[in-house]
Amino acid sequence: MNRYLAFLLAVMCATLTVSSACVAAPFEWVSFTLQPDRTGERIHATFHDDSRHRGDSNWSSGFLPSELIGLDVAGFRGSGTRPLHFAIAREAGRLDCDGNGGGNRASGNCRFTADPAFTQLLVSRGIGTPTRDQAFGLMAINAHRELIDAVAAAHYPTPSVDDLIALSALGVNGRYISELAQAGYRPQAIHTLIEFKALGVTPDWIGGFARIGYGSIPAEELVQLRALNVTPEFIAGFDRAGYGRLPVDSLVQLKALGITPEFARSAQASSKARPSVGELVQMKLFGRIR
Repeated sequence: MNRYLAFLLAVMCATLTVSSACVAAPFEWVSFTLQPDRTGERIHATFHDDSRHRGDSNWSSGFLPSELIGLDVAGFRGSGTRPLHFAIAREAGRLDCDGNGGGNRASGNCRFTADPAFTQLLVSRGIGTPTRDQAFGLMAINAHRELIDAVAAAHYPTPSVDDLIALSALGVNGRYISELAQAGYRPQAIHTLIEFKALGVTPDWIGGFARIGYGSIPAEELVQLRALNVTPEFIAGFDRAGYGRLPVDSLVQLKALGITPEFARSAQASSKARPSVGELVQMKLFGRIR
């Protein structure tokens, strides 16, 4: 469970530009600032809640001007100061914002409203009723019904609201879930699916192992291989060094200790017989071979 919670936190903090609790606490009013991003093609928006009893938290993201519905882009970019209005409308809810701007700067306040139909969908699917913070988070990471439908169609366990936030923040969608299934993987737990996506476990990456005889690797072992960046080339190197088809736990141990196929060949050259994996570990730990 601790590992799972760590993944959730890493997912959300990596996906959104944040401080404090990673997403702004969605009170009635959230202040905003707008300014151009470095390319000048997008508008960088920061939404800020400084409620004294909730601490200080931000949500920042870049938007195409067309995504800020109703924004007078010429007024935003032009000289002088004038009233500006815009909205961000997504499946999970919307922000309606009013303020003043000009000279490529704007600021003001927004009111967040959760979408009743999306909230009812979560309830009807057994996911639950989101808190105000969760509802804002779902809007901020742009959660979609399509993901909810894909998770249900693949017969995963019903996700929690936080699961849905993590999956959405990582960009998990129906195509990813379907392609994993075609590769023979439908992890038994939602948190494994989250780990897969967070670590970059893709069907193509899985296929690389299948092509060298490592098909149907258990999901938890795939996570270990990916976390340590064990590659098919790494495995093939040990095969060429005479170690054959090593089990995944041995490969994980070798990689974790920095034992390479080159190290194994050096050890073999200095020994009368090919060292076992255990002997390679001892050599590495006690510095007998460099």
